[in-house]
Amino acid sequence: MSEPNDPLEILLNLLDLERIEEDIFRGMSRPAVVPRVFGGQVAAQALVAAGRTVPEERGAHSLHAYFLRSGDPGAPIVYQVDRIRDGRSFTTRRVVAIQHGQPIFHLSASFQTAEEGLEHQEPMPAAPDPETLPEAAELLPRHADKFPDPTVIDRLLEARAAVDLRNVEDPPFLTAGVVREPRSQVWFRTRGKLADDPLLHVCLATYVSDMTLLDSVLLAHGRGGWAIGDVIGASLDHAMWFHRPFRADEWLLYDQQSPSASGGRGLGTARIYTQDGRLVVSVIQEGMIRVPWS
Repeated sequence: MSEPNDPLEILLNLLDLERIEEDIFRGMSRPAVVPRVFGGQVAAQALVAAGRTVPEERGAHSLHAYFLRSGDPGAPIVYQVDRIRDGRSFTTRRVVAIQHGQPIFHLSASFQTAEEGLEHQEPMPAAPDPETLPEAAELLPRHADKFPDPTVIDRLLEARAAVDLRNVEDPPFLTAGVVREPRSQVWFRTRGKLADDPLLHVCLATYVSDMTLLDSVLLAHGRGGWAIGDVIGASLDHAMWFHRPFRADEWLLYDQQSPSASGGRGLGTARIYTQDGRLVVSVIQEGMIRVPWS
């Protein structure tokens, strides 16, 4: 069978883990902008592994994860699921991702049977229509002179090939040296329709959530990031709460900000909204961000 050429199909194949035992799964990787496994991929695959051991009527409502070691993109990743608890309404799973005999990632995820309850949400912030914003393939080549390594543009475009991600304002790697408010917004959706499986949409939002969350930290200091080489960074931990159903193949606004950076670490917080204003996901991530002093 020939390998797929469609970027979204390639991504969906990455999330379609091989089950090698009852609670053990195996996944492959794809190249990332930096020479290690993309953190969003590991988090999404771990959530897939957890979800496949949970009854379909229980949807993911939260995850908490730690990135322990850099992943090797050339080797398979084994996901071991521990069935922590199966209650009347909630199910808890713990997943360890292993490469070369060592854990590289831990995830705890909770699932819940749908039920009615109190309802309120933080209002959606103002944002332009995503259709009025340039796609990455239009935006990045216009700024080729900003990148010391011209191959970075190709790697950035490949990383975004399956997801249409549109920045409301220029991302930090295009405005290095300019100090801005520590807040950024992007619209995103997959480049193609998805099946109706709710777990798939949650896992794809998890995948995208690691792409830009620490950008707001960089903006506060005029740093361009790993694509420019003026900082060294990596995700440390990641948490998400899934409030309401959504589709990852329809426009979602990722509103991100950074309340603090210190001690070689930066914190990013975010809300994800549907285009009609429903708050569907909350995200928090801390990352290691170091300045390479000469």
